[in-house]
Amino acid sequence: MLRVRRWIRTIAAVLGLIVFVGTLPSAAQETVKIGVILPLSGPLAPTGQELRRGYELMVDIVNNVYPELAALGLEVAGWNGIPSLGGAKIEPIFADSRGEPAVGADMARRLILEQGVVGLMGAYQSSVTQTVATVAERHGIPLVNSDSSSPTLTTLGYEWFWRVTPHDMIFDDDLFNLLDGLVEGKAPGVPAVPKDSIRRLAVVVENTEFGSATGNDIVNRLAPERGYEVVEYMRYQANSPDLTSETARLVNSGADVYLFASYVSDAILFMRTLALRGAKPTLIWGQNAGFTNPDFVQALGPALHGVLTRSLFIAKIGEVRPIAAAINELYRQRYGTNLSEESAREMLGVLAWAHALNNAGSTNPRALQRALNELDIPGDQLITPWQGIKFGSRRPGEKNQNIYATGMIGQYQYNPETGGVTLEIVYPFEAATADMVFPFPGWD
Repeated sequence: MLRVRRWIRTIAAVLGLIVFVGTLPSAAQETVKIGVILPLSGPLAPTGQELRRGYELMVDIVNNVYPELAALGLEVAGWNGIPSLGGAKIEPIFADSRGEPAVGADMARRLILEQGVVGLMGAYQSSVTQTVATVAERHGIPLVNSDSSSPTLTTLGYEWFWRVTPHDMIFDDDLFNLLDGLVEGKAPGVPAVPKDSIRRLAVVVENTEFGSATGNDIVNRLAPERGYEVVEYMRYQANSPDLTSETARLVNSGADVYLFASYVSDAILFMRTLALRGAKPTLIWGQNAGFTNPDFVQALGPALHGVLTRSLFIAKIGEVRPIAAAINELYRQRYGTNLSEESAREMLGVLAWAHALNNAGSTNPRALQRALNELDIPGDQLITPWQGIKFGSRRPGEKNQNIYATGMIGQYQYNPETGGVTLEIVYPFEAATADMVFPFPGWD
């Protein structure tokens, strides 16, 4: 019996040591692998590459020292790796979802089982993110999402999913605040307008989780609550080669305001087809996605004058936020363009991961889960005008949503003197960087 007791004590001591070692700071490790699932091929490949740039730049900032950014108060710019992990570098392992939910799920499994990642990021399209989140949940691996906006994702009870970005219901509220502000005379440079001139809405969304979430929220919640009428609600096939019939239906609806939830190829095609028909609604607004992609701007140029889009990041915010201006300039030097919403969102996601890893002092999944649940990054560390990053609930039934995430609305404005198109901030009204062009001037 004595031998048995000694044996039990020995086993207990060994198990305790294993548990203890599993939660020790990983001082000796050189890298921390994070799996990043993006649409790197297929119709959304340009967006996927833009997203990847955001990851790579912020990973570089965390892994090395950028004195000029640290001087502006960005803590991670002075870290030279994750301090509590002995300076371990974040190593992003990119995987291509091809924009397909089943492929995204398979990539998540491979990253976890074959690559040994300690966490995941991605996967842009909400439908893909949902399948990836299911895999992360099954394996008990943290998924930090900075680029998917379907409100459903934070209402499914996931224990291993955290979203940094605002979701579509938050952005939709911003749109109707802008419409109400036009009626109340709050929009910069625009006298108060009659509500009847912007009352009738046409809602055009792709038939995916992203599109349905936007459309249903506007149709079923916001329009009735705010006193607007949806005269057309159209769900179309994503990545359509031709949108002629959809555009005709849109124009024939007689709507004052066109509201879109479309990715980049569809967004470009809709604008070109509307221009060919000479459509002239009072307002055109895009739910981000294709409407903030650099390819959208490059393809349409001056034809975008007056088009509105919601956005998480607009480069003009650098006029009031020095850290945003400095990082945007670094991005321009490296890639030749301003930060887009896509690249900016990924930088925020990497920032959240970096702080979670440092706070956990470990790559143990439970330690990371606890660190993400307790994360509280102050707003002065961000390139967006948020109060910070802290996960919780903004609405009933919501879990692990950044409670401080908010959006902006920008308007493309063409300057004939420079020949350039700039995305100006028009909402929030107090942050406006230019007078709003109203009504939409149409196409020549």
